[in-house]
Amino acid sequence: MSAPTASGRRSEQDVETPAEPLAAVRPWTIAVGFGLVAVVVCAAGSWIPSLWGDEATTLLSAQRPVGSLLEMLTHVDAVHGLYYLLMHGWIRLAGDSAFALRFPSAVAVGLTVAGMTLLAGRRGGPTAAVVAGVVGCVLPRLSYAGEEARSFALTAAAAVWLTLLLVWLVDGRGRTVQAGVRRACWALYGVGLALTSVLFLYFSTLALAHLALLVATRTPRRTVRTWAVAAGAAIVSLLPLAVLAFLERSQIGYLGSEPSDPFGALYTPWFSTPWIAVVAWALIGLACGSAVRTWRRAGRGPLPFATTWVALAWLVVPTGAMLLLNLLYPMWTARYSTFAAPAAALLVADGLLVLGRAAAGRWRLPVLAATGAAVVAFVAVCTPTYLLQRGPYAKNDSDWAEVSAAMGAHAQPGDAVVFDEATKPSQRPRLAMHTYPDGFASVADVTLRTPYTRSHGWADTAYSVPTAAALGRFDGVRRVWLVENDIDGALSSYGRADLEAIGFEETGLTVQTHRTLLIELTR
Repeated sequence: MSAPTASGRRSEQDVETPAEPLAAVRPWTIAVGFGLVAVVVCAAGSWIPSLWGDEATTLLSAQRPVGSLLEMLTHVDAVHGLYYLLMHGWIRLAGDSAFALRFPSAVAVGLTVAGMTLLAGRRGGPTAAVVAGVVGCVLPRLSYAGEEARSFALTAAAAVWLTLLLVWLVDGRGRTVQAGVRRACWALYGVGLALTSVLFLYFSTLALAHLALLVATRTPRRTVRTWAVAAGAAIVSLLPLAVLAFLERSQIGYLGSEPSDPFGALYTPWFSTPWIAVVAWALIGLACGSAVRTWRRAGRGPLPFATTWVALAWLVVPTGAMLLLNLLYPMWTARYSTFAAPAAALLVADGLLVLGRAAAGRWRLPVLAATGAAVVAFVAVCTPTYLLQRGPYAKNDSDWAEVSAAMGAHAQPGDAVVFDEATKPSQRPRLAMHTYPDGFASVADVTLRTPYTRSHGWADTAYSVPTAAALGRFDGVRRVWLVENDIDGALSSYGRADLEAIGFEETGLTVQTHRTLLIELTR
């Protein structure tokens, strides 16, 4: 061991590294263990938040007959078509409760965390694998994606395992396997990149990160050419979907009207809140600083396939490419970078390891104890956000479960319901009837025009109240429940005057939920 410095303290580089305390634990044991923990962490309480607009899109699309779904995809949501087909099969096995809809995402985060431990442990050893596993379980973007019925958690899992496969082929035992096996693995890489990009088109930008990594590490040209064939074939196969997505681009036109937050890209994609982001970016800075020092000491040659460099390319390049495109045409929102969240977690984990070694050198603590304390502190920082994610209104402030319960408690057979249609589609209270149908079992949807199963879009279309009245939809109806979207007290009063014009009057009974108002009218 090196002698202490003049100050009596040992530098980070001088700290003696003890024998790896987890050396006897096999990598796959850690991977399976933390994968299961991540599934439990994400699934716990996942049924509590009300489903929200994007999840309603998933549910309604998955419930459609396959023929109707395929027709819908030629008009909207082509970029999510594969996910909807997968969920179409899943809900027939598991049902369509909030827990059932979200459980595949919890499993996907489990696979994500398992792959992360293997990536972190390949050079860092079991301790690095364990730290990466813990961070993966609590990183806000992953814990959020793991309780949401969208494809983002699946893209995170695919990104981990495709990156792990690439590293194995280029810098692992994959270099020495038989030529036929290598070709099969490169084909698997290409197919995986293509299929996951069909699942979510922007995932294709991961290929840019992998290319940057191959260039920075000065991978042999023959290997780069092989990668280019696999990745190129995957990208070419996506051209029909890309054309269809371009034709359907009006779906994300609303992104251009969202308020600009220049600092949002620093915390919303992976860390959820500014205070978690401050801690996380400080740890990422420690990890990158340590990696740069190691690289300089090695002679500033090609970058190694160390976890830090792999994760840094993965974190920065795809999101950077999407943000640059976003300057030309609004097409990015924070959740689209979920597939880079495992990279953020790996960098945070590296930072915790560096911090643990530094603290051990400064205060003469065992490295394992110092690292463990740092990990516990990071978990504590993330815990309040995790708990908020499991609140009843955690998903875009949605309260549809509460609306359904209130309707079920007050409505009687023969009553009609009129929904506020003036709000944006993802917030329309009509979706409460589809996501939580039990409370609406006794009421008639008198303004329904075209059910979603026969619509070119993903949602129902509705008549106005006067048109529905002219069609006789209100004949024999004595009581109507008007369900108004109430955001910050800003009622739209949709349909109230029209109902009064055909003889309905308010009784004075209103039921207020978190952001919705149910108004009773009779005649």
